[in-house]
Amino acid sequence: MRRGLRHRHTRVALALVFLGACSTDTLLRAPDPDLVTPETVTSAEGANAVYIGALDRFRNITAGAESSWLFGGLLADEWSTSSTFIQNDETDQRRVQENNSSVTGMFRNLARVRTATNQAIRGLTTYAPTRVAETAEMYFARGFAEMQLAQDFCNGIPLSDASGDELIFGQPRSVADVFGVAIASFDSASALVVGRTDAASVRVERAARIAKARAQLGLGNAAGAAVTLATGAAIPTTYAYEHTFATTSGDNILWAQPFSAGRYIVGDSLEGTAPNTFPVANAIGFSRAGDPRLPVTISTTANGQDGQTKLRRTTLWARSTYVPVVNGIDARLIEAEARLAASDRPGTLAILNALRAAPPTLGTVTPAAMPALADPGSQAAMVSMFFREKAFWTFSRGQRLGDMRRMIRNYGRTEANTFPTGQHYKGVAYGTDVNLPVPTDERSNNPNSQGCTDRNP
Repeated sequence: MRRGLRHRHTRVALALVFLGACSTDTLLRAPDPDLVTPETVTSAEGANAVYIGALDRFRNITAGAESSWLFGGLLADEWSTSSTFIQNDETDQRRVQENNSSVTGMFRNLARVRTATNQAIRGLTTYAPTRVAETAEMYFARGFAEMQLAQDFCNGIPLSDASGDELIFGQPRSVADVFGVAIASFDSASALVVGRTDAASVRVERAARIAKARAQLGLGNAAGAAVTLATGAAIPTTYAYEHTFATTSGDNILWAQPFSAGRYIVGDSLEGTAPNTFPVANAIGFSRAGDPRLPVTISTTANGQDGQTKLRRTTLWARSTYVPVVNGIDARLIEAEARLAASDRPGTLAILNALRAAPPTLGTVTPAAMPALADPGSQAAMVSMFFREKAFWTFSRGQRLGDMRRMIRNYGRTEANTFPTGQHYKGVAYGTDVNLPVPTDERSNNPNSQGCTDRNP
């Protein structure tokens, strides 16, 4: 045998020996880098990964995905439908079905935030106990999801917990109960970071205070909300806890769905296309107001996704504009509402006019100074003025539906003089819904759920 051939035979034999020593199962098994198993998160690095994942889920219930921020504004008067999707049309018409697939996804995403943050809290506490600000941030995110559920959905909200080894099905809760649960989460966040001076802790402490005060407003406790804001260092009007966007990690949905895809148009008090136009009672004329806080372009030629509704677009948000989850403007408006609830009209006006005199930046827009508001002459008229002002300061940030419900619960209004009524421009009369329903999927899978216990505000 030639020497070279003998060496080749030797190499083949050795290779076969090595292969025989290997498990073919190991060779054929492909690891999935996206699969997170319990043993992969039992470390500081694993806890951080769960924390980052929870933040991503948090972003998806605000402006990271089509959420109840958009659908709440559609059910209210911020947006109108220019979509081909029946889910959007029926929501704009205030006739939301329990099997609305979009609402089902939004409800599920809110529940997923609670699961993800509970897992992150447990991991950070166990494996990264010095990361106090991040743990507090998870309590804040959990509370925010709970608050958004209470603001947007009907009575009968179950708060299930899938964060442990066993799924715990939640019992139906009233809106008031869920606001209370949210307040407890915000209190847990604050307790961890109160008195700390590092930037991350200060950022979360302010966010938790503002959000707790908003939840207290949901319970009709405006005086308590003011106390919450005043308990601690002053919150600057320029402060913001933001969700961020980039073309590499996902677009701002408040730009993507209305401006880019043409599925939503800025709401108005006159809908349809001339000569077939319909007045919408109670709706703010956002698109025709000419308000510097909400620049709107009204097209006479370009249609939305449905091919028939003329586009009304705002440049308030661009593709990657950061979006405040809570901010210092919210704090000022809470303080103004506390004055309003105490019938202190001069105090309310002073806060509102201070904002108008030196307007903070909103999205891509830094509005010009606006003329001062005058006392409208009665408490009822002041309530209307306040909520109209707030609607422009907070446009599209998930607050308008909750505010309209509170106008009924806390300020003596009725559904008939608060929500859009009349003939809808897509062929039916507006319905009577004032909130989003607990979806059919929840009732089908949670033995405790009966859907909405009622649809009251």
